[in-house]
Amino acid sequence: MIDYSTINIENTINSGQVFLWKKQDDFWYGVNGQDILKINNSGNVISYSNKKYDFFRSNDNIEKIIKSISKDKTTKIAVKKYLGLRLIRQDPFQCFISFIVSSNSNIQKIKSSLEKISIKFGTKIKFDNQEFYGFPEPIKIANASIQEIQSCGVGYRAKFIIDAAKMVESNEIDFEHLKKLNYHDAKETILTVFGIGNKVADCVLLFSLEKTEAFPLDTWMIRILKKYYLEKFEIETKSITEKQYNILHEKIVNYFGPYAGYAQQFLFKMERENYQKKWL
Repeated sequence: MIDYSTINIENTINSGQVFLWKKQDDFWYGVNGQDILKINNSGNVISYSNKKYDFFRSNDNIEKIIKSISKDKTTKIAVKKYLGLRLIRQDPFQCFISFIVSSNSNIQKIKSSLEKISIKFGTKIKFDNQEFYGFPEPIKIANASIQEIQSCGVGYRAKFIIDAAKMVESNEIDFEHLKKLNYHDAKETILTVFGIGNKVADCVLLFSLEKTEAFPLDTWMIRILKKYYLEKFEIETKSITEKQYNILHEKIVNYFGPYAGYAQQFLFKMERENYQKKWL
């Protein structure tokens, strides 16, 4: 009998969804917005603020989801190998900025830049005899200069980060409203942010805005799809245009179903592990 309820914290944190996390002894500590979370191996979440978080989407019917996405040998192998992997329900603004920072970068560099942003603009928090910095509120980043943001190692993305924060501060981007919209309408809104493309939008939708049909397509995922699904999805190119992205996404959702984002996570985790790529 397969136990679907067990969460593998290590695999979940180290799956490209979050960046401001570190492991100490038997606990993972991480920044979630203006809060700090402490998670043990059983998935129990303790927060600095004593707020309750459904960080690992406990209401998702994981058994149903896994059966739904296990369409072929490849996904069955990935799911079996990383059965305890979960999608994380993280702070939307932090997720939003994190994936703007992530474009054309690697996990170590993303983590470093986000840590610098938190130290420069966030609030210092003492928790468990340790010092942390919460992720800055939108107004702090919106009011920053390009030079201040650039000093955090984000390069050309500095203007995009400030513009994005301004849109959140002015409610042009309203995360609670976006959660209520369907996938296509929510994505259309996020794509109005200058500097955000399909992949970043899909990461934000999948990891913080409840859109499980989002399927972020970056060079890793194109490589995976070409390797295992070349004929099924008729992939002809390494880089894809916006039109090709949308066509491919539609084919993927038609194949994997409404939980396609879970399939993406299992496939992404498996392939990066196969290449022994670094995580946090």
